[in-house]
Amino acid sequence: MTDDMREKDLPHRLLTAERDVFIPLLRRTAPEAFALRTAGCPDWTVRQVLAHCHAVLVRVIENRLGPGVFSPASNAADVAERDTWPLDRLVDGLESAMTEAGPVLAAHENRRLSLVALGEWVHAGDVRDTLGEPGAYAAADDAVFDLLAFGSRLRKTPLVHAELTDRAEPLVLGEPDADRAPARLVTDAPTLVRLYAGRPLNGAHFELAGAEAAELNIFG
Repeated sequence: MTDDMREKDLPHRLLTAERDVFIPLLRRTAPEAFALRTAGCPDWTVRQVLAHCHAVLVRVIENRLGPGVFSPASNAADVAERDTWPLDRLVDGLESAMTEAGPVLAAHENRRLSLVALGEWVHAGDVRDTLGEPGAYAAADDAVFDLLAFGSRLRKTPLVHAELTDRAEPLVLGEPDADRAPARLVTDAPTLVRLYAGRPLNGAHFELAGAEAAELNIFG
């Protein structure tokens, strides 16, 4: 991956690919399921996670990114603003926002905002996990791995050489440290996502030497 994330258009690629599978899932989900609490964000229901996802993308699209944005208080206010929306309006709005936000993220001067697309994808995984869908955090697009690596460098997590049992190519994540040897991780792709997104592992198997799991979270 080049240093210029915009050249590869990763946020747009990931958001549009996720939109095409996630929105149809939401449209066929029973209304009562939107009231379920999510394991990835236990303070929020499925509906509230979707409200948060919509709010974040709208803020990006409208360039409403001032001080305090994405703080717990700001997130709570954005979610509350959508509490009375019909489900159809919320899902329709999320579909539109996932379509419009990618090019905005790609063009934005703050490259850190590229991680918004990854956060949206992880939250979609939170919803799939709660609904009992298979492959909740399975990455079908290499954009997920590229953005994970980018986020791990931004957050300066330990340098990790990751061998994925369900992917041919190894990954290198995190920042080198002259005083610390690279760590080694062996696991599958969904567990890698859970580790780096700070999601419950649910007994998933992984071998990690040279680092602690808590050090890998790029969203904590």
